[in-house]
Amino acid sequence: MFLLEVVEMERKELWKRIGYTKAVLERFTNPRNAGKIENPDIVAKVGSVVCGDLIKLYVKVDEENRKIKDMKFESYGCASNIATSDVMVDLVKGKTLDEAKKVGFKDIVKALGGLPKIKYHCAVLSKASLDTAILKYEAKRGILKIDEKFVKKILKGVIDPIRGVDILTAGKVRDLKVEDGKITIKLTYLKDEETAKYIVSDLKEAFSDLNIDLTINLKE
Repeated sequence: MFLLEVVEMERKELWKRIGYTKAVLERFTNPRNAGKIENPDIVAKVGSVVCGDLIKLYVKVDEENRKIKDMKFESYGCASNIATSDVMVDLVKGKTLDEAKKVGFKDIVKALGGLPKIKYHCAVLSKASLDTAILKYEAKRGILKIDEKFVKKILKGVIDPIRGVDILTAGKVRDLKVEDGKITIKLTYLKDEETAKYIVSDLKEAFSDLNIDLTINLKE
């Protein structure tokens, strides 16, 4: 038992030297909001397991008051990824959707007492997952129109595992059409390309919960 305690102390000391605050360590080791919600109003996923950082949000909304009634997350990634997701949920739960939109990645960093600069992208990803969830909820409720602008925002959360950036920035979308509840996305990935199956799966999940007809075309 003593040896385990020594190892744990040494590990925490290492994390402190890296730049992790006590709040980050507590959120990482004992996240308060990790898990799933049964029958969520919306599910939003950003990032990729293949790339190393992924966040999946489950959200319940009080429709009458447009308030976030409950929210939980699943995360794949480093301590910062888990900690930023966990504290982000606490920052927005109980707030209206409009109030939640105003929570920025800097607010997430501040709530943790700071992060190493090289880990800021985790706070940005947490904010992106929140924005995507609200975006999908408002589209599902007919508040937002599902047009090309909306689709491109959703695509920003679908990451190319080779480049480590979204598929739009990576230049992997060769054509995009949105009309009458139908979305057609033509990609530059080859049908037999290993990466293609991950992207197709991520795209289908990205547009889940929405009443749309999604067609994804790969190159022969």
